Amino acid sequence: MRGLNRRGLRLELVAGLVIALAVPSWAVSANVATTTTLTAGTLSGCTQPLTVAVAASGAAVTSGTVTIVDLFEGNSVQLGSASLSSSGTASPSVALAAGSHSLTAQFAATTGYLASTSAPVLVSVTTECEYTVSLSNITPSSTTANTLTLTAGQAGSLTVTITPSVEFTSTLTAPIFVTLSCSGLPDGATCIATPENVEILPTTPESCPSGSLASACPPTTNMAIQTYAASTASASPAQGKGSSPIAWAFLLPGTLGLGGLAFGARRRRWLNRLLLVALVALVTVLGTTGCNPRYYYLNHGPPTNPATPAGKYTVKVSAQSNNGVTAVTQSTTFVLVVN
Repeated sequence: MRGLNRRGLRLELVAGLVIALAVPSWAVSANVATTTTLTAGTLSGCTQPLTVAVAASGAAVTSGTVTIVDLFEGNSVQLGSASLSSSGTASPSVALAAGSHSLTAQFAATTGYLASTSAPVLVSVTTECEYTVSLSNITPSSTTANTLTLTAGQAGSLTVTITPSVEFTSTLTAPIFVTLSCSGLPDGATCIATPENVEILPTTPESCPSGSLASACPPTTNMAIQTYAASTASASPAQGKGSSPIAWAFLLPGTLGLGGLAFGARRRRWLNRLLLVALVALVTVLGTTGCNPRYYYLNHGPPTNPATPAGKYTVKVSAQSNNGVTAVTQSTTFVLVVN
């Protein structure tokens, strides 16, 4: 019996040794160290594309969350989070304000893995990027992106969204208002934003979570674009009431007075008197005939209105804010096609 027990013990020891050699040490460890790597892509305006990779002992970590943190002007600001994919990477994009940034990616500890932080990546932004302007819900819709097609006389609409960066809102101590406007419209077309001013609060988020109330999303406004068709019917002329007694009260004495002056001149200046009479007659005719603009309006009515000219126009939608010291303007464009 003792021999069998010893033999069984030897077999258990050998089996344990084989399993220990076959399974990597990180697979049986309760908390495995990780390595997080952050890579910055090409900066596009205010948007910085990033790639984050997390690995443990050379193998990709396929679950967990990474958070992008920015050390900006002495403040540490969380810009956003992203989940790791099956390849062990995440590809977040963050909006950056103007200035120098030191970005890091932080991997949060999860079951079996320790937390880790990447080396900092330095990024410089030269443009003002407190907020961005974007367009959506263009109506009538078009198969071409950011294009509004209208027939002269038709109206269209679009939604304008003002998205502030987290860094911008983190520095606000009071609400700031942004005023919307547009330029580049053809003659006979107008744009009206409702509301014309939107408010950015220190708590305004950078994105709108699904199912959130409007107050928990970046502010939006509706912009209406109106074109005009040509008038098809001439306006009815105003109905005159014949000669005005008041007009004759001023015109007749003046005419008789000028005539009297002409005939009261010396006889040898008969030619001058004749010219003066002719002048008086001309003034009288001009004051009472179709050469008078008022006469033309009363008998022919106002001219017809032209239509909005057909063509393709690039319309700029601008958003401007002012903190009392500097004004910041951000804009975007869409194409207006008038048929």
